[in-house]
Amino acid sequence: MLGTISSNIICLPRVNCKFRFCFINLKLHPTQGTILPAPNFNPIMDAQLLGGALQGISCEKHVLIDILTQRCNSQRLMIAEAYRDMYGRDLITDLKENLSHHFKEVMVGLMYPPASYDAHELWHALKGVDTEENCLIDILASRSNMEIFQMKEAYLMQYNTDLQQDIDSETSGHFRDTLMNLAQGTRMEGYADPSTAAQDAMILWEACQQKTGEHKNMLQMILCNRSHQQLWMVFQEFQKISGQDIVDAINECYDGYFQELLVAIVLCIRDKPSYFAYRLYNAIHDFGFHNKTVIRILIARSEIDLMNIRQRYKERYGKSLFHDIKHFASGHYESALLAICAGDTEDY
Repeated sequence: MLGTISSNIICLPRVNCKFRFCFINLKLHPTQGTILPAPNFNPIMDAQLLGGALQGISCEKHVLIDILTQRCNSQRLMIAEAYRDMYGRDLITDLKENLSHHFKEVMVGLMYPPASYDAHELWHALKGVDTEENCLIDILASRSNMEIFQMKEAYLMQYNTDLQQDIDSETSGHFRDTLMNLAQGTRMEGYADPSTAAQDAMILWEACQQKTGEHKNMLQMILCNRSHQQLWMVFQEFQKISGQDIVDAINECYDGYFQELLVAIVLCIRDKPSYFAYRLYNAIHDFGFHNKTVIRILIARSEIDLMNIRQRYKERYGKSLFHDIKHFASGHYESALLAICAGDTEDY
């Protein structure tokens, strides 16, 4: 894939977390993470340094940060293997035993392969004291078919239970139905048919007008199963038919987590980095620094498009993501988040 289509959306949150948008122009941007493979990589040396940091009198947290945030995921997995061969111990277990609070969540989270990390976050979102609907939305609305397939396999292997069964038992209504549809991972890929775009747009418009159970099902079926290319055309046709942007129509007609999920699907199709920039800003400023959301997004997007997310964040909110993390976090936890985020020259 050559890049991500950016709509340069100016995103203005409403009081109830709904959105308004003004579309400026379309540009093609290459996606880029902030964590890249380290040159001159030596997993044995890194394992030795981590062992010394973890097994000393006091845990040398800066060593953990310097190594684990500056190696890509595949390199971190090689370090974990070297660590096990060297010490006969599991690195994740040692991190859990020696660290605490949010700093532990960051360091341990970095050690999961991407699919396993998604599975870990989904399981805790579904099986925690309270269901974390926004975590379910962030992950399932933004992942590709392959990523969903891999996370389902990881979920089954790690927790000996089926992801879709857990979604079915822990959520309800049309929100549940839409999550279940996304979790199938059966979205068409690379296919677009201009002749059916207007027909799909009409169905979406009717679903926003009539709001019956059948219309809601049709709405989520189109949004969950049509290809991204097809939905771009559908959204344009919807604008022609209704004189309204699809996001504004969804916000006006629906509410609750069902509405938030539908909007997230549309935003991720249009410009995924902009969606995650909004989610980070919301987590930092509207919820008094929602640690779980910040940690999850930074880790999950660190090797995919976190650089693009940073750019969108600064364009829309005037301050850098680096600046806002530094303002709200502290200690080694702050240092770890900033190392993953990285920053522009003026941030240091």
